[in-house]
Amino acid sequence: MEGPSLTQGHGQLRNDLARIASWIEPGSRVLDLGCGDGELLAHLRDERQVNGAGVEIDDHSVIACVRRGVNVIQQNLEEGLALFDARQFDTVVLSQTLQSMHHTEHILREMARVARYGVVSFPNFGYWPHGWAILRGRMPVTGQMPYAWYNTPNIHLCTLRDFESLARQLGLRILERATFNHDREVRLLPGWRSTLALYRFAAG
Repeated sequence: MEGPSLTQGHGQLRNDLARIASWIEPGSRVLDLGCGDGELLAHLRDERQVNGAGVEIDDHSVIACVRRGVNVIQQNLEEGLALFDARQFDTVVLSQTLQSMHHTEHILREMARVARYGVVSFPNFGYWPHGWAILRGRMPVTGQMPYAWYNTPNIHLCTLRDFESLARQLGLRILERATFNHDREVRLLPGWRSTLALYRFAAG
């Protein structure tokens, strides 16, 4: 199923992706896992002179990457990142895909192995309307999680505290966090008010 669009009119990156781009050092090596049509990597290449590569499983998205001139490998992320060497990249990005992975701990460990820094983003299950929906006896359906319970690709939902706890268990050092409610950044009570969380972490 198709995820949220990378752009928000006139070719401009969404605010969350613009924040991810701002965390990437110019001229660095970047691996984008689940890179979609390659728009983020193309932006990083053109605006920050990044040497990037993507991993994507969808045929149409791979073709779109090739048309953008983005280096892409067609592979299922669940099979791991064994084809990449340790510290082959400076930063590895996993944008709005963590919640759909079957082996969450494994992919985070692999991210820490292949790059010095990792960036992840995921829907915040702690967003307060989700709790209200559950109190009414229904699974939440919101803009960030638009699927019904029976057709959702999201299998491992978490809150901000859940992710931070897992990061500590895996020895990942969180460097930066940003939270958004749709296209607006949230700073007050982000655990309750944000729909999307972004983290930048260091491996060990």
